[in-house]
Amino acid sequence: MDRPRKPADAQKGPTPAAATFTFPPDAAFTWHSESDEPAPTRLSPVDDRLRADTALQRVRRGDFLRYTGDFHNAKQLLGALGRRLERPWQARSPLEAFRAERRARQLEHATLSRIVVALDRSYRLELARAPDVSEACRQVWGEPTTDFTVVPLKQLLGMLGAAEWRRKGLAVPGLKGLLHPHYGVYLPTRTDYVELLAAVPDVKGKRVFDVGTGTGVLSFLLLQRGAASAQATDCDSRAVACARENAERLGLAQRFQVAEADLFPEGKADLVVCNPPWIPEPPKNRVDRAVFDEDSQFLRRFLEGLPAALNPEGEGLLILSDLAVLLGLRPPGWLDEQFARCGLTVAWRKSTPARHAKAKDKADPLHAARSREVTTLYGLVPGTR
Repeated sequence: MDRPRKPADAQKGPTPAAATFTFPPDAAFTWHSESDEPAPTRLSPVDDRLRADTALQRVRRGDFLRYTGDFHNAKQLLGALGRRLERPWQARSPLEAFRAERRARQLEHATLSRIVVALDRSYRLELARAPDVSEACRQVWGEPTTDFTVVPLKQLLGMLGAAEWRRKGLAVPGLKGLLHPHYGVYLPTRTDYVELLAAVPDVKGKRVFDVGTGTGVLSFLLLQRGAASAQATDCDSRAVACARENAERLGLAQRFQVAEADLFPEGKADLVVCNPPWIPEPPKNRVDRAVFDEDSQFLRRFLEGLPAALNPEGEGLLILSDLAVLLGLRPPGWLDEQFARCGLTVAWRKSTPARHAKAKDKADPLHAARSREVTTLYGLVPGTR
């Protein structure tokens, strides 16, 4: 039976100090959830005595459990709950495997997000032996507006990990300097698509649009190769702030602009680059939007609007994985049909096989598809130039 336990050194001495503030049962609080789940109407306090089996029963009934014990035991409880959840069954096709894996991930999120923690007005965590989470919280939420904040523990742990990436920075192949990603913005640890930009033959002096910029990494690579300017857009305010900060850090702010927008900036460009979400399924939460594009709506609208966004000799640069085809979410030939529908011709293309960790992990439920995944950079021009 999995049960959070005190570490050996704690067992020899007194119980670790309790939290240094009290969260009243009827206190008003700010609720933060990436899935936009409504704030819980009732929080049930629990501590280190709670067994994982009991916790699972209670969250399945719909309870929100506010952990008040030891920080490390709280993390152990999350792990124990995760091990008790049903894993994807043996699927007969890649599509069945994908559906089963998505259901499993949704179940995991719905279950683990009901283990919550409270923070005070200084973003101090109500747990013994808790780390300082205040900086990570301010980076994501800004200054607190109420005396207490409640957040799923799993989300808070993700924010702590993201804050460490942001502090240390990330080396990206071809980029001079480090990239500092923000929480909730797609992290380019999978660099296949980034490295494809080296295939673009001549970018010197070009005006660039970057649609769905994320961290801004594609703009920065093109600017460092000699592009004259880059105007970027993203529909997520966190991505806009992230790209703007990284442009400053890399000394590119004078040639880089970014705005929160749905698709294209105003005007026309010589190069329009886009790495859209590649899975045509509904996103389940805000973070999902970087990967999931319901019914390929974003991709369709990008292709439809691309000709009007290009200068007479301009070119679109579309970077897209074929994983959706391998999973059976798109039919073969679908993308070529969309190019033709939008009056676009593929002037050239460059492809690379997937090299990310999941493509090599035979234990991954989607390994059969991911091991064959190919990402392609398409050079697109209007008409039959």
